[in-house]
Amino acid sequence: MVGQVLNKKYKREIMIVTKEGIEFYKWQKWSKRLQHTPNILAFSRVLMAPVMFLFFVNRDLFNCHPSWCDFFAAVIFTLASITDFFDGYIARRFDATSKLGEILDPLADKMLVLAGFLGLMMIDRASPWAIYIILVREFFITGLRIQMASEGKKVAASMAGKVKTVAQMGAIGFLTMNWYGGEFLLWIAVILTVYSGFDYVKAYLQDTQE
Repeated sequence: MVGQVLNKKYKREIMIVTKEGIEFYKWQKWSKRLQHTPNILAFSRVLMAPVMFLFFVNRDLFNCHPSWCDFFAAVIFTLASITDFFDGYIARRFDATSKLGEILDPLADKMLVLAGFLGLMMIDRASPWAIYIILVREFFITGLRIQMASEGKKVAASMAGKVKTVAQMGAIGFLTMNWYGGEFLLWIAVILTVYSGFDYVKAYLQDTQE
């Protein structure tokens, strides 16, 4: 009787280990397959950003009505935003991070934001002052990141930074389609952009004092 109980317990433990092993094997298999996918998605954003910018500033080149140019720019922006979500998810979920990705991902994001805000400013849909404040913050934080990288330090993205990104994307989307509330969202994005910048500097200063 005792032998039967032990035998059943042993089989259950083997089954649990086997199930976990299978799950790990599947994860490892997909991890290898998707190793370069985040970089490919980030590079696609690098290519999409200037095309979106063209639909803002060189509309005669496409010979389309302004409303259709807005629509195509919005479609490109939406696709680029989707790739931004999935490259981050895949990189975290399947441990598909790389040195190239650490450079390419923020570059692609900055190119997309620059294409959106500068294009909107040039067609008089975004306040130059709002764009100026956002760009000053972005360039300053980029310089700070370079300095931190040279010191071998890294500050993880804060919740404020993530909310800022969502606000910026929302503002670009609304302004591109010329929807009501776009200007309001833009200034909300400005406030969050400045706040997240201070938050980033604060985290850097705390890290240097430790």
